[in-house]
Amino acid sequence: MKTSALLCVLALGAAPAFAATPPAAPPRLAVVITVDQLRADYLTRFRPFFGPDGFNRLLAGGAVFTDAHYRHSVTLTAPGHASILSGVFAETHGVIANSWLDRSSWQVINSVEDTASPLVGTTAPYSPGNIIARKAGRSPKNFRATTVGDQLKLRRGATSRVVSVSNKDRAAILLGGKLADQAYWVEKGVFVTSRHYREQLPDWAAAFNERHAAAKLHGATWERLLDASLYDAVQGPDDAPGESDAHGLARTFPKTVDGGRRELSNRFFNAFDVTPFATEMLGAFAELALQEEKLGHHATTDLFCVSFSQIDTAGHAYGPDSHEIMDSMVRLDRVLARLLAALDRAVGLSNCLIVLTADHGVCPLPERVQAAHPGLPAARYSLTELEGAVQRTLDATFGPLPDGEIWFTRNNTNFHLRASALKLKQLAAADVARVVRDALLQTEPVARAFTAEEIRAFPAEGDSLEAMVRRSHHPEISGEVFYTTKPYYFVREDGAAHGSPHNYDTHVPLIWFGAGIAPGEHPRRVGIDDIAPTLSALLQIPAPPEARGRRLF
Repeated sequence: MKTSALLCVLALGAAPAFAATPPAAPPRLAVVITVDQLRADYLTRFRPFFGPDGFNRLLAGGAVFTDAHYRHSVTLTAPGHASILSGVFAETHGVIANSWLDRSSWQVINSVEDTASPLVGTTAPYSPGNIIARKAGRSPKNFRATTVGDQLKLRRGATSRVVSVSNKDRAAILLGGKLADQAYWVEKGVFVTSRHYREQLPDWAAAFNERHAAAKLHGATWERLLDASLYDAVQGPDDAPGESDAHGLARTFPKTVDGGRRELSNRFFNAFDVTPFATEMLGAFAELALQEEKLGHHATTDLFCVSFSQIDTAGHAYGPDSHEIMDSMVRLDRVLARLLAALDRAVGLSNCLIVLTADHGVCPLPERVQAAHPGLPAARYSLTELEGAVQRTLDATFGPLPDGEIWFTRNNTNFHLRASALKLKQLAAADVARVVRDALLQTEPVARAFTAEEIRAFPAEGDSLEAMVRRSHHPEISGEVFYTTKPYYFVREDGAAHGSPHNYDTHVPLIWFGAGIAPGEHPRRVGIDDIAPTLSALLQIPAPPEARGRRLF
């Protein structure tokens, strides 16, 4: 008892940055809700169209941090979710992107790939027609950090439960952490897990899959929930240059969700993931998990992580200023309201601590930027042209390589130099890296480029671009050269993208609601890495050991 008291004193001893009323005991249930690609301005832009019980309930009754940002430069789904509950960045947790080049095998690996942890729940009858292709297993093996959930399990053991659900594997796995009891995500319309967590799906999850909720929507129509004139007034025209028509979905409403084929196929499930039907299915699954796993009813605090991914898939296809995004947000608000109502029935919102945030924002369509601001640089750039410019500079500087040999492999915004080429030319990697850096700086889309040697010397603290780049760089995983693009430049033939250190990608919502949280708006700039130490303190457990953020309460 003395040890427990001492740990609580240590955890809660720092002076709070904002006023709050700490509860006498930790909440029964902590709920971390993330929305993939939820830009901070969406909650303001679409608030008049939200109902009273979803986002508006949290905004009115919670502590709202209006200037919350990611403090790393690579704003992608996996690094974002890896940072939310660990309080550290890729320089520590090692998740530098959604996938990256494994320098030992020279193969690209998924951020949560683990061949030793095969998927569970992908075979008939859970997969209609058994069309899920065989794929690598999944686990947090590549994640090198400790999360709030891990600390909860280490501190409370079996008396606490950590459950994580999402449309995406990397979101569910990285939020849950190393020691999560359960994690579930969607593969082609069914919820799966992996043997890292359990040998088979629990009966309740298997029964949910047997409903074939996604497959039954083959051929369904996605139409706007509200009057079309409202979307026109807020977002502009439905059909805008740069929008995508991928997966058989039309660029305008209404949309037939069938993947462009009569029969059930992978194309249908890809289309399904773009629609709000995916959000609704995840919401129903989350409510069932809450009930069946009796979250909030164990001896000590449980942690429930829910990550909605459909805003991201729709945002990639149509951009942030589309009718599709507005409709997706309005429908997500309804799903959120149902989830909050379920929490209230099951546990009582007064017994819950809720955190809502996002993993990154998104860039507007370049075509939209140019139309609104003629002359402002904005473009889609070609990786082939970018790599070609670097290739030509290296050939001109050091002489061409023989057939079958290459100078580098580019992965994301990293350039990895090939050891065989360096050996053949008897060159030092640092010398070649500087040439690659200078070549990149001569190209149109590149704003800044750095060698790994330079990045390692950048400041560890602060909000400069150099510090952000350092936080996204892992010395064992990242390449010898890294670049960032100018604002409103990205690689995609259509649709929108993210991944930059620019404000539209780093600025996300952060709302705290529930036990011990005083309502109010906080305009001070904060980091998403502040979530982990703050949540840990409110749960009265030690923060993740490497977390560097500050306590907000």
